Formats: sequence, structure tokens, C-alpha cells
Amino acid sequence: MERRRILVADDEGGLRQLVRLYLEKEGMEVDEAATGRQVLARLEGTKYDLLILDLMMPDGDGWSVCREVRRKSELPIIMLTARGEETDRLLGFDLGADDYVVKPFSPRELVARVKALLRRTGAGQAEDGELRFPGLSINIPGREVKVEGRPVTNLTPKEFDLLLFLARHPGQVMSRERILEKVWGYDFYGDLRTVDTHIKNLREKLGRERGFITTVWGVGYKFEVQK
Repeated sequence: MERRRILVADDEGGLRQLVRLYLEKEGMEVDEAATGRQVLARLEGTKYDLLILDLMMPDGDGWSVCREVRRKSELPIIMLTARGEETDRLLGFDLGADDYVVKPFSPRELVARVKALLRRTGAGQAEDGELRFPGLSINIPGREVKVEGRPVTNLTPKEFDLLLFLARHPGQVMSRERILEKVWGYDFYGDLRTVDTHIKNLREKLGRERGFITTVWGVGYKFEVQK
């Protein structure tokens, strides 16, 4: 299998080296960046499977870099930061981050999250198949979604995973806890509102009038097959 290439962006050289060490032990290739400018420059010239991005960069903030990356790419992004407030996490998710790790952290936990996100986003996998519903199609290997035949080009990797999970269980009510477990792929140390934020963004991108995802108050969400 082709080795996964990870870009680690943090202004602390020692932390970058530590993360590199643990990722390389798992057989991954690792590049480093110390500034937001370096991140964007490396992404222009190299294809990466995942970006680990520090929130506080010397030439700006990781939110701005995340926003710029997401404008051009669906590259999976893990935000890395010393700030753990709920509002920071939700803002990161709103901008397209797929995960959020708060310093200080266990390098093993970060590696587990990297591997889980790579699995969930299908990096290096050859899963076949396409889900088709009235007005909606989901191409699984191509990770492409179309609504009324028009491509939805701005889904983040986690939003695609969320839609795919729900669409694979049409009519079944999924609790927020189950969604976190199955879509995030590990014990997520976050707020259940993370799910609500992703659902809100997903609905906006699919078109609220279509009503593909229904809220079941007090329980969770379900995918409704259009008649």
C-alpha cells in the first residue's frame, strides 16, 4: 500500500519532531511547516493525505489557513491547539476542520486520530459502489455527491462521511452518540453539539428544501428517502 503523506504545521519545532517520530513509526511520510505561508506553499506543490494544523501560527492563525485550504481542497484537517473552549472547537468545525486535538496531548492519541480519519475519509481504499436516491447520488469511491444531477463540490471529508453513514441506514434514527462513534471512528472527546454543527452545514450544502436529513427531537437524526 502506498505510504500516507502527512503535513504537520506548528511553530514549535520540538513538537513537530515528536509528532513526526510517532507518525513515521506507523509507516507514514511526514513533512513540516512552521508558518501558515509554508503550509499553503507546500500544499501547492505536494499532494498530502492529511494536514495537522496548529491554531496559533506566527504569521496569523490556523483558522485563516484552514479557511484557505478548504476553499481549494477537501484535504482532511486536524486542528492542533492549546485552546480548548467549545466556541473554538465549533468555529474550527464550521470552517471545515475534521477533528480538534487540545494540547497537551498524547502522541499516541494523535496518531490514533490520524489513522481513524484516514480510514473514514477512504485514503488508499478501493471501496466500490454508489448510493442512489431520488434527487441524490453518492459515489463512494469517488467521494462525490450530486443533488438533482449537480455536483456538491464544497463538502468537507467529515461532512461526506456523515452523509454516507446516514444514507447507508435510511429511515433509521441515529443518536448523536452513535454518530460520533461511527463517523468519527474513536472515542471523541468533544461536545455532542459537534454533530449538530456538521448536520447544519450539511443541510445547507445539500439544500434545506430537499429535506434529506430529518431531526428526531430528543433522539438524533435520520436520513429520509425522498418519495
